[in-house]
Amino acid sequence: MKKTVFLVSIIILLLAGCASATKVTRIDSNTQTDLSGYWNDKDVRIVCESLINDCLLSPRVNQTLRAMGNKTPTVIVGSFRNESSEHIDTAIITSIMETTIFNTGRMDFVAGGAAREALRAERQDQQGNASEETAAALAKETGADFMLIGTVRTIVDKAGNKSVRTYFVNAEMTSIETNQRMWMGQNTEIKKEIVRPKNKL
Repeated sequence: MKKTVFLVSIIILLLAGCASATKVTRIDSNTQTDLSGYWNDKDVRIVCESLINDCLLSPRVNQTLRAMGNKTPTVIVGSFRNESSEHIDTAIITSIMETTIFNTGRMDFVAGGAAREALRAERQDQQGNASEETAAALAKETGADFMLIGTVRTIVDKAGNKSVRTYFVNAEMTSIETNQRMWMGQNTEIKKEIVRPKNKL
C-alpha cells in the first residue's frame, strides 16, 4: 500500500511539473504582438521607417548633399535619450536608423560613444605593442560633419482602468561645425489604448 501511495505521489509531482513547464512558440517576426501595451518591436519598425524616409526625402537634406558635391557626408550618433515613463532601449532605434541610412550610400557613419573610446584605447595600445609597420596611426580619425541625436517621450492619459499611451519620437541631424540643423523629424504614430482588469489597477 505504501509503495502504491509513493508511486501515485511521484506521478502527480511529474504531471504537475509538466503542466508548469515553460512553453515557447516561434512566431513570424512580422507578427504584431501587444501583450502589455508598452513599447515593442512593431513600434520600433514603424517609427524607424517613418523617420528614415523623412530624413532621406527631406529637401534640406538633399540640398545639403548637393552642396557638398562629390563628398559623402559623415555622421556620428550622439545621445538618443529615453525621456518616457517606461524602459525603452533607444540604441535599437539609432542602430536601425544608422544601418539603413548607411546602406543607402548617401551618408557615412563614424563610431561614437563607447565604440569610439574602445577604438582609441586599441590604437593607443598598438603604439607600444604592435610593430611600427602594422600599428594604426594616431590623429587619423575621420571627423564627422553631422551628429544624429533624438529623444523618446510619452504622454499617458488615464481614467479608471483605461489608459492611452502616445509616443513622441524626435530625431535631428545637426552640423557639428555650425550647429545648424540639417534635418528634424518627429513620429507620433504610436498611440495605444489599454484596458486593464478592474481588479488590477
